[in-house]
Amino acid sequence: MSKLNHWVERVHQWIDYRLLRWVALAMSLATTGLVVWDPTHFAQMIGGFGPIISPAMIWATCASMVFGVGFVPRRWFTQLLLTPYVALPILVYILSLRLL
Repeated sequence: MSKLNHWVERVHQWIDYRLLRWVALAMSLATTGLVVWDPTHFAQMIGGFGPIISPAMIWATCASMVFGVGFVPRRWFTQLLLTPYVALPILVYILSLRLL
């Protein structure tokens, strides 16, 4: 195991809590449900599906779902790609746009 792989695993252990996993899973399911239920209304509430917010929302939903179900990728670059450190704030931002 490389030092970089070990370092990434140690950094991700800081947020490895069951409650945070449930919150991440709930946020990703809520975002998915809102988009599937009425995409035009959801787009209006968050200011439209633009070229930045749409890919960010899709990526954050997928990364939060991976984190929420407890899957831990083996390779360090996949762990960095699916990091909840970036995905969770994006989902909080998008859901706060919807709710406020």
